[in-house]
Amino acid sequence: MLTKREIEQQIAEIKMDYINLQGDIEKLENTGHINSVMEAEERLARMEKKLAELNKLLAEL
Repeated sequence: MLTKREIEQQIAEIKMDYINLQGDIEKLENTGHINSVMEAEERLARMEKKLAELNKLLAEL
């Protein structure tokens, strides 16, 4: 079982990765790398799901 601190740390890390990935997607869109954009958007969706799971765990503590 994760501690509250560990959950908060994971949430912070995912949020930073999410922000960075959003910037990367913008650059990829501007340079026409459609396949890479699609892969990155799928990764964003996985990150959103993980954030939801972690926030639920945090709320249950």
